[in-house]
Amino acid sequence: MIHYWNMGTALLTDLYELTMLDAALGSKVAQRRATFEVFARRLPPGRGYGVVSGPNRLADLLADFTFSGEQLEYLAGLGRFSDELLSHVENFRFEGDVWSYREGDLYVPGSPVLRVDCQFGAGLLLETLVLSVLNHDCAVASAAARMHDVADGRHLIEMGGRRTHEQAAVAAARAAWLVGFDTTSNMEAGIRYGIPTAGTSAHAFILAHLDEEEAFEAQIRAHGLDTTLLVDTYEIETGIDRALAAAKRLGGVPGAIRIDSGDLAHEALRARERLDEGGAEATRIVVSGDLDEYRIADLLNKPIDGYGVGTQLVVGSGHATAGMVYKLVAVARLSGTYEPVVPVAKSSEGKATRGGVVRPYRVLQKGVAFKEVLVEDNHPGPADARSLHVPLIRSGIKVYPYSLDSDREFHQEARDQLPSEMRSLDANPLFEAEVLGSS
Repeated sequence: MIHYWNMGTALLTDLYELTMLDAALGSKVAQRRATFEVFARRLPPGRGYGVVSGPNRLADLLADFTFSGEQLEYLAGLGRFSDELLSHVENFRFEGDVWSYREGDLYVPGSPVLRVDCQFGAGLLLETLVLSVLNHDCAVASAAARMHDVADGRHLIEMGGRRTHEQAAVAAARAAWLVGFDTTSNMEAGIRYGIPTAGTSAHAFILAHLDEEEAFEAQIRAHGLDTTLLVDTYEIETGIDRALAAAKRLGGVPGAIRIDSGDLAHEALRARERLDEGGAEATRIVVSGDLDEYRIADLLNKPIDGYGVGTQLVVGSGHATAGMVYKLVAVARLSGTYEPVVPVAKSSEGKATRGGVVRPYRVLQKGVAFKEVLVEDNHPGPADARSLHVPLIRSGIKVYPYSLDSDREFHQEARDQLPSEMRSLDANPLFEAEVLGSS
């Protein structure tokens, strides 16, 4: 049996990357210097900005971008590739340079969030993996940032692990933590990235006991009074009464209750009244159930202390799409280490691209972002602007200089620099990335 998880990441790709490389090896174009960029042409409706997440994770995957013996045997067995292609990929290692926006930074339409400088053939191989990581992680982070904005300091729990692919769940937890979520239910994300974890029980735990009170008492004995009790397995008011009774016998009140069904606004008001009447003024109320930024906003004036977010963060309408594309912007016309690259661009209607190698900067006025400019690679950047590209990989070696925790702090600073109009739930980007001096 082949254990796929022990293979490299090189076949996390599309067939046409390999067929293009095969043909490019034959035409001698594969060895030419090239620059590729990743950017979004537009943002989803109602979005004023996107959040960059995933470059640091991508760098680790690219370090493992090699073809295993089993993968090479598979490619040879297809009977569609030349011996030159098979020999080329057998010894492939990515040896190029990659620049990216810092994790947690923001992007607008046209922002070159990733730049890859390498041989043309190598750049082809990377495309699918690059887009898989960035499109997923940026989409989750962008949705999570909007939820964090509207939650206005209330506790946010990421709990989407059961609604998506098992590895996507870990990446989603990481993206949500990056933009300000407080905890995740995903244990792999906890050990892999050091994210605080949260979670207590599901309805099955309640149903397995003779009654709710017995279940609540067992949970409190195991985890202490600060645990969160799920009170909506049967009838919410009765569940709250039983939670209070179980906690009282054990010397206090529950740390929190969770409501996962019904009219959350109405149920939160009733729950707060019931808790206060029972002397549990300090007990927090947490709600969950297909929450997105719009439902969270609708619940803001209700007595709710925290939100558990799952489905609408990792899938569904809240997740939306990052819409990242990976395009060649410059290529040398001859092979050779020092051959200059020249701009190339598509002109097709609706999908035209900008050619040429650029460096991005964000311009602020009185601490507020108001412009993103792209400077040709051999020109100096504006004196009053922040450079947006940071080194990710140099000569095939990961050099990203920041930790996830420092990127989390940086993200909040970057988001605070946005105009308030770009952070509303019905926003549009107030600016797009433009080449300096263009109209």
